[in-house]
Amino acid sequence: MKRKLLSLVVVFAAPALVAQQQPAPKSMGSVATTDAQVTGGLEVNGQRAHLISNASITAYDHGAQIDLDRGGDVQVCATSAFHLLRSGSGDALLFALDRGAIQIRTMSRSQDAILTPDLRFTMLTAGPLDLRMRVTREGDTCVENRGETAPVLEITEGFGDGTYHLAPGQHVLFEHGSVREVVDREQSNCGCPPLTPAMTTVATTNGTSVPTPQQAAVLNPFPTAQSADLSSTPPIVPIAPPAGNATPAALSYSAAPATPPAQTPPPQAAPAPVTPPQPHASAVAAVVPASAVAPPPTPPESHSFAHKIGRFFHRLFHPNSPAAAPATGS
Repeated sequence: MKRKLLSLVVVFAAPALVAQQQPAPKSMGSVATTDAQVTGGLEVNGQRAHLISNASITAYDHGAQIDLDRGGDVQVCATSAFHLLRSGSGDALLFALDRGAIQIRTMSRSQDAILTPDLRFTMLTAGPLDLRMRVTREGDTCVENRGETAPVLEITEGFGDGTYHLAPGQHVLFEHGSVREVVDREQSNCGCPPLTPAMTTVATTNGTSVPTPQQAAVLNPFPTAQSADLSSTPPIVPIAPPAGNATPAALSYSAAPATPPAQTPPPQAAPAPVTPPQPHASAVAAVVPASAVAPPPTPPESHSFAHKIGRFFHRLFHPNSPAAAPATGS
């Protein structure tokens, strides 16, 4: 019976002993949770996220720095999406950039690799890696391999068989993510956009403070981050203040339907005078007696030649007749 109990203890205790002997997974690096949204295999300690495996880092509008446990760091530029994974054995790493820009500063490993949506970078030689890289929405990939002793990088297409060797100190642009369309003497900045004086500090009554993205956009309507696809908001153009001392009215919006204002009845117009209906002509004739109606005017006397002859003979034979008086206008 004792032998059976001892056997059961050994069976159940063996997995626990094995688990204690296995070392805890080693962290690849850490990043401040206040600087980026972090997902994947990680451990959070305070405001630091320790990246264990397959970590995804999306920087906020001010960028994020990943401190590598093997030494060095990765600057994930503002609003950029980046992944950090293990590559091969030892502390070799796979750096993958989805969009935006990164800056890698570390001592390279032979099994290190760098990925973009269109290209893959591997190390042909060893050396201190100081790499600046940016990928635009159109797929244009800007790469700057800084330093005279930087490693030689072999670049291959993800969907083709093209190959390109990037020498130390070389600064190129792969148009549309193709090694066959190379601008060998690129001049644009491949890494994070430099901070302008307007974006660094803003004087306040209590000293200086870092401006908000909205304030920086007003002070600098066209920052470098806009042209580098590293800003999630369009530039804000400041509005000129009103003339004089007039204060602009505040604008507000509410999703609830506004209560309609009380309707004031319109002023009543003065009533138009009412014209009594006019009686018909037949009704007037029925009321007014026939005697009150004026007789039609007597037609004017005719002044024809025969009439004048008749009046001449009438005055000749009847000199005392009233009709013998000379007619006016004859």
